[in-house]
Amino acid sequence: MRSNQFLQLQLSALGEKNGVYDRNLKTYRNHPTKIVTQPGIVMKVLRRKRIVLFIAYFLLLVLTMLNLANYRWTKEPQQCNLQMRSTPYQGRSDIRFLYRPSLAKKRQLVYVLTTWRSGSSFFGELFNQHPEVFFLYEPMWHIWQKLYPGDAVSLQGAARDMLSSLYRCDLSVFQLYNSPGSKNFTSLGLFGATLNKVICSYPLCSAYRKEVVGMVDDKVCKKCPPQSLQLLEEECLKYNTIVIKGVRVLDVNVLAPLMEDPSLDLKVIHLVRDPRAVANSRIKSRHGLIRENLQVVRSRDPKLRRIPFVDPGHKISKKDGADYHSVGAMEVICDRTYRSLRTALNPPDWLKGKYLAVRYEDLVDNPVKTLRNVYKFANLSANLDIESFALNMTNGTSSSSKPFIVSARNATQAASAWRTVLSIQQIKQVEEYCHHSMAILGYERVRTAGEAKDLSKSLLTACKL
Repeated sequence: MRSNQFLQLQLSALGEKNGVYDRNLKTYRNHPTKIVTQPGIVMKVLRRKRIVLFIAYFLLLVLTMLNLANYRWTKEPQQCNLQMRSTPYQGRSDIRFLYRPSLAKKRQLVYVLTTWRSGSSFFGELFNQHPEVFFLYEPMWHIWQKLYPGDAVSLQGAARDMLSSLYRCDLSVFQLYNSPGSKNFTSLGLFGATLNKVICSYPLCSAYRKEVVGMVDDKVCKKCPPQSLQLLEEECLKYNTIVIKGVRVLDVNVLAPLMEDPSLDLKVIHLVRDPRAVANSRIKSRHGLIRENLQVVRSRDPKLRRIPFVDPGHKISKKDGADYHSVGAMEVICDRTYRSLRTALNPPDWLKGKYLAVRYEDLVDNPVKTLRNVYKFANLSANLDIESFALNMTNGTSSSSKPFIVSARNATQAASAWRTVLSIQQIKQVEEYCHHSMAILGYERVRTAGEAKDLSKSLLTACKL
């Protein structure tokens, strides 16, 4: 009897305990924060979290080490020519271009900033003949032809972008300006290709040798086999100096982003010439510069009121219209030249030590001295063959009737030909447009026609740069 009572008491106590436990469990489910009253459960949860965090940290560390090892492997320096042969052609539009191995040695890059009819074809030839230079002649010509009739100023950004690619030996940028439906660009499709010493020489062509100084005959080079841009890129990568000559960048400030780029060691050689001589040569070559003259003239400020210098007794003819565009383009050219000169007089950090102004008149008066200074600035060395070439080209007797052909001539006489050819009205008009830049560069103005024709008086003074 007592045992039965004792058993009933135990069962009753156990039922009360289970009831309390059920109530507590409901409480924890409704109020999870109260679990802190059970330290054993808290420790189990913390231990599990520690294990999960440790595993995650360990996996992250392993992935980081694998990624670092892969990065170092892909960035291992390689010979440029070997790397090009072992990988397929990759243009700028290919995302793989972004992961090309960086070059082991930074190249010396040079841009010859100049304008039409400033003696730039001859000046560029001094680089074209150097055996250690990869030279490109007027590559932005393709932009102006493709985007015609865009005005000169609006095309400056496109010209800078093309230079950014070319200085990295990425020639696929030319495909952007290819005509729809045309075949892929080849080496002979580039503007001025048949006079380019790299394109017409071994190994791209057997007609010439790059190390032998001498003009290229375009009739001979036209017979060279057209090569792909990939092969031309491979040749570009072999050179430590790349020089590009162009007349379609109007202002050195346009090049500021490239000159500030730490991956590009870019210098600018600013070739200038007496603007009156430039205007005279533009008039003489007006039929070959019709499109360019129109594109430049369209960049003029339409709000400015211009008063032309016209002889009252002179009858207007069709020739005067062409001459008007030739001389009118000088307004834009001289304005942009003056902007460059002002920047050079007080150079910002990106231009200090990277700018050299060269007067064409000094080049033809003393070609060897000027050549040595230019080569020194570009970290190149001159040799007797190139110096003799420069002397012969500035002291010849021939005179080509074609405006864009480099030939041996008396360059000193050609530099002052404007004084006996231009009318006083044309001279005054050019001086009105260009007197600011003329004052900096050391070109004196004339007061009368007689003073202009007096060749015994020099109009050159010291340049302020």
